[in-house]
Amino acid sequence: MQAAIVACHAEAKSWEDTDWPQIVVLYDMLLCLAPSPVTRLHRAIALRYVAGAEKALAELESLDLDRYHLYHATRAELLRALGRGDEAREADQRALRLTTNPAEQALLEQRLRP
Repeated sequence: MQAAIVACHAEAKSWEDTDWPQIVVLYDMLLCLAPSPVTRLHRAIALRYVAGAEKALAELESLDLDRYHLYHATRAELLRALGRGDEAREADQRALRLTTNPAEQALLEQRLRP
């Protein structure tokens, strides 16, 4: 399933041409075989491009991943897409506090600059 998801990304000529509905289906199949909160997070990201940021955020917020920086970074992106800038900023700040990866820290710091 994971290889099929990667193949969908690799076959797309552009981000916009990615077969997001197929990726959601593949994540659904993966969740049946090996359920995990991180896989559900990845499914929520794909769902954004199929059903919109609001549905993706609802799915994301049902997860118990408060100590995972990518949960907060993803949540920030969805909140930003919904015009909820203050909440997005708080989520980015939480992600920044949780990550020790210098590249991720730089990206999050860039997002937080006015």
